[in-house]
Amino acid sequence: MLEIRHLETLSAIRDAGSLQEAAERLHVTQSALSHQLRDLEVRLKTPLLNRRTRPARLTTAGLRILALADQILPQVKATERELQRLAAGRTGRLHVAIDCHSCFQWLLPALDAFRHDWPDVELDLSAAFSFAPLPALVRGDLDVVVTSDPQAIEAIEYLPLFRYELMLAVAAANPLSQYKYIEPYQLADQVLITYPVERQRLDVFTAFLDPADIEPAALRKAELTPMIAQLVASQRGVAALPNWALTEYLDQGWLRLCHLGTQGVWRTLYAAVRGEDVQADYLQAFIKQARDTCFKTLTGIKAVR
Repeated sequence: MLEIRHLETLSAIRDAGSLQEAAERLHVTQSALSHQLRDLEVRLKTPLLNRRTRPARLTTAGLRILALADQILPQVKATERELQRLAAGRTGRLHVAIDCHSCFQWLLPALDAFRHDWPDVELDLSAAFSFAPLPALVRGDLDVVVTSDPQAIEAIEYLPLFRYELMLAVAAANPLSQYKYIEPYQLADQVLITYPVERQRLDVFTAFLDPADIEPAALRKAELTPMIAQLVASQRGVAALPNWALTEYLDQGWLRLCHLGTQGVWRTLYAAVRGEDVQADYLQAFIKQARDTCFKTLTGIKAVR
């Protein structure tokens, strides 16, 4: 029964001090304002304005509605301003999840730079290691998922960030370190150290070992890249990791990198987004910032043609 225009009318009467001045502020005639006020009084079955006083004063019922107006109208105006900024592409929400244990290395600097340029966009970051991120993206719980494992879901578009090579990290003292290229059978007597994710999401299996029907001697899991690097360096096993994630450890002389096969295993890292959001200015700006940061800070990656 109550409408926003009714709240604006009583607020204008209070602020202006007279019906004539209130009508001018609302850009209507005094007659139209009086008619609107009487119509509301009939619908509410109670007077809102004491017209016997000079100037007319709001009744108790009118003051109650005015209290509601003071609560609601600022929220309405704030939402209108937010929608205007959203329409202009300057604001929005960017809840990012990473489906890649190594991505913190470049993603955090990218988010810091993006936050500086787009302060009105709400940012959040989570690791998607314990839940399925793509269904959460479809539901609207997330806005971007960084993944190398695209799935054919109609509502999702995959924007490529860069290509990288999956390489085998071995200890300098491991006999495998003498090989430039490793074949699947050479891992049959090795402990393979991986991140704690399902086998079907590990490229070393899906793109290298499984096609050759080869199993490693054993599996060991570790959550952090530095921990995996330390385990490999101490000859506790070998690990297949993105080339750019291992660069900082090579200078220390602990590790050697071997290609997985003569052609190498190359993968693409994507930013998965909902199709309806892909043209949003702030989202496009984030994708550009992410790519720029990657090519400034990572080595061994390639642009996607």
